[in-house]
Amino acid sequence: MNILHIANHVKQSGNGIVNVMIDVACEQAMLGHKVAVASEGGEYSALLRQHNIEHYKLDQTRKPLQIMQAFFRFRDIVKRFQPDVIHAHMMTGALLSRYLKGFNKYKIVTHIHNEFQRSADYMKVGDTVIAVSHAVAKSMAKRGVDSRKLRVVLNGTIGSRRNEQSAGIQLKGRSIVTVAGLNERKGIADLIEAFNIVSEQCPDSELYIVGDGPERERFKIMASQSANHHRIHFEGFQTDPKKYMGSSEVFVLASHKDPFPLVLLEARESGCAIVATEVDGIPEALDFGKSGMLVPPKAPEKLAEAIINMLRDAELREKYKISAQQGLDYYKVERVAKETLKIYEDILIG
Repeated sequence: MNILHIANHVKQSGNGIVNVMIDVACEQAMLGHKVAVASEGGEYSALLRQHNIEHYKLDQTRKPLQIMQAFFRFRDIVKRFQPDVIHAHMMTGALLSRYLKGFNKYKIVTHIHNEFQRSADYMKVGDTVIAVSHAVAKSMAKRGVDSRKLRVVLNGTIGSRRNEQSAGIQLKGRSIVTVAGLNERKGIADLIEAFNIVSEQCPDSELYIVGDGPERERFKIMASQSANHHRIHFEGFQTDPKKYMGSSEVFVLASHKDPFPLVLLEARESGCAIVATEVDGIPEALDFGKSGMLVPPKAPEKLAEAIINMLRDAELREKYKISAQQGLDYYKVERVAKETLKIYEDILIG
C-alpha cells in the first residue's frame, strides 16, 4: 500500500501531532508498506530516511501565494508518489487533499488530535475520520461529523522509534515534574498556584517545569512572585523528557483540555506516580483513575491536595507507580499502526 502522510512540519519540538505521525509512519514502513511524508521539514527527516520513508518538502504557510504554490507542489507529489491513502494530520493538509481529489483514486483519512481547536471542524472532509479518544469522537459527532465515518484509535508510545535511552538525572528534593507546552491550556498557572500550597506543607518539595511555549515569560513572572520561587525550575524544551519523569516523585499534568496526551503514556512507561486532571481523553489514558490520580481541572487547591497526599504517603505513591505500568502492552505503536492500516483497508475495499 502507498501511504502519504501530510502535516505542517516534522520538527522535534514536542508537538504531539507530529510525534504520532512519525511513530505511525515508521511503523507502517517497518510492516512493509511504501510510506512518504509531506511537510515543511524538520529534525525528524533523518529518522524518516532511516526507515526508507521519502520526505517531500511542502510549505503550507497560510498565505495566499504560499497556499497556491503548496497546491501545485502537492499535486506534483501526488502524481509522483501515487498514494492509495493520504493521511492528513492537520487542517491545511486535509483541505489540500480534498481540493486536489478530482479524479484521483486515493482515499483521505483525517486524524483529529486537537478537537478543541476550531480548525478541527475542517477535518470532516476525510473519507474516514480518526479520533484519538472516545471523548474526542463524541465531541466531533456533536459537531456534525458523520458517526459512520468516525473511528477511534487510542494513541500509543510504547516502542516508538523516536525514543532515546533515558539514564535519568539527579533532581533536588521531593521532585514534582510536569512536561507540557507552556500555554494556558496546559494548566501551568494552576500548577504554580498549587505548588505554593504544596511547598508550605512539604518544605523539601521542588517543582520542575519541562517544556517551552508562548506564555513561558508570563509563567516565569508568576513563579518569581512565589515565596518559594527558588524551588520552581523552568527546564525548557527537552528532547528526552523521560529523564525527568524517571527521576520524579510525582508527575503532574494539570491540563484544562487534552484529547489524549502522549506524555501520560510516557510517564506511565517511566513508572511515575501520576496526578492529572479529569478532562477529555485524560481519564482514558489513565484507565479512568486506575493508573493515575484524577482531580478536577482549574482547581489548584484540589491539585495541591492530591500532590501532598502522593508525597506524604509512600504506600499510595508506590501503588500508583505499580499500576501505571500495568496494561502498557496495549499502548504499543505497533497496535496503533495496525489499527490504522485496517481503517485504510476498509475504505479502499468500500
